Amino acid sequence: MTQLLRAFGETAILTWDTLRFAVRRPLELGAILEQMFRLGVRSLPLVGLTAVFTGAVMGLQVSYTLSAYGARLYVGSFVSVAVVKELGPVLTAVMIAARVGAGITAELGSMAVTEQIDALRALGASPVKKLVVPRMVALIVMLPLLTVLADMLGVLGGLYVATAEIGQAPEYYWAKVREVLTIGDLVSGTGKTFFFAYFIGIIACVNGLGVRGGATGVGRATTNTVVAAAIAIFISNFFLAKLFLFLQTTFGGGLW
Repeated sequence: MTQLLRAFGETAILTWDTLRFAVRRPLELGAILEQMFRLGVRSLPLVGLTAVFTGAVMGLQVSYTLSAYGARLYVGSFVSVAVVKELGPVLTAVMIAARVGAGITAELGSMAVTEQIDALRALGASPVKKLVVPRMVALIVMLPLLTVLADMLGVLGGLYVATAEIGQAPEYYWAKVREVLTIGDLVSGTGKTFFFAYFIGIIACVNGLGVRGGATGVGRATTNTVVAAAIAIFISNFFLAKLFLFLQTTFGGGLW
């Protein structure tokens, strides 16, 4: 219990420090762009591969399940809603937590055990400004973009199964996708990823900056980051889904 409270306290302090330094000049635009490339662009193959096969498997399972009810023509409807609202955002976030979250923790942890972070402080520079802010900003910008790409590829994976396995016309598949998807679905699915990005980034940075015990400590912190980030994603997804469903229900005739 004490360790949990300490972790929450460290997370809250680092969050506040990150917000303070994020708006303080000079802006680390070069470092932010570099991290956007490293954390986002280099994750494209992993995210894309996961999304395509998730959509394909979803289409395959749904088509055979719906065949028992004579409703195989609605594959596009089921796949698009499932991918855009849940599978795309959650799986993309989990993949980024595994690849990027672990990488951030390992990188910062290595700097901590080799006293590079102490050297930054000795030079009068803030580790939060130089190391944490660029990674947090890059994650919050890139994860929603990766999620949109994953949604598109997931729906395309379902299209392949619909056309190759059950002989459905591509035009009919897209008609069902357009019929069922709304702006609210896109907003709710993508909107959750801003929170997921925060959880991944802040957990990775807290664990990385707090590494002790050499290489063993780095490995332990990396494992803790992946596990804690995945748990945070799954738990927050439930409450965020309820929040966005409430907003869709309340403002269904307006912005949604």
